[in-house]
Amino acid sequence: MCLSDNFGVVIHDPESGRTASIDAPDAETIADIVRRKGWTLTDIMATHHHHDHTGGNLALKQEFGCRITGPKGEADKIPGLDEALGEGDVFSFGAYDFQVFETPGHTAGHIVYYSPKAGVLFAGDTLFSMGCGRLFERGAAEMWSALTKLKALPGDTMLYCGHEYTLANTRFAVTVDPDNTALRERVAEVEALRETGQATLPVSLSTEFATNPFLRADDPAIRAHLGMTDAGNEEVFAEIRRRKDNF
Repeated sequence: MCLSDNFGVVIHDPESGRTASIDAPDAETIADIVRRKGWTLTDIMATHHHHDHTGGNLALKQEFGCRITGPKGEADKIPGLDEALGEGDVFSFGAYDFQVFETPGHTAGHIVYYSPKAGVLFAGDTLFSMGCGRLFERGAAEMWSALTKLKALPGDTMLYCGHEYTLANTRFAVTVDPDNTALRERVAEVEALRETGQATLPVSLSTEFATNPFLRADDPAIRAHLGMTDAGNEEVFAEIRRRKDNF
């Protein structure tokens, strides 16, 4: 955990010796992990330009000489950027390839990284457990389109995202999906984890498909509860996001 509630994920490929940080919220925290492991940070995989995800870029680059990869749509806003990636590009990390998806909504050029081989999705602030990022730079239609891409990924993919927002998200989720048994079970699980100071991530996408209202704007039960049975998916998603913003 970095800063107040950011997650900084560090991955290592023993075969190539490469080590990457997914975003860089806090340089010292990430550097300390890498040093203790006896690794050298070779890469930073940036998802978007917000300072709480890029604030450690330059200090880490100065110490380790790491290469910084990030979104094409925000290339001018990512400190120390070496390589810009967009939709359909592949980031090769030793024995693992990460597919890049553009997911505008939270920011205009946000990207996520998905590795079929590792079965992991690094979603930044596009997708949270039982939540999604606020729509700061793009609208509901673009974010719903972005989330639809993630809905197509295998359910056994493990989700890593940028913040520990899960407990707060559960409290909202039940207000728009009150009769969802899987959601109630997940709420209890999250409450137990947080009571003992444990992280709620990673979590499988299959769990999110069953419990995250932002991925389920097409769900009949949610649509009925909102009184939007005949509305389009984008319109339903926009209403869920509006309610969360005012929750």
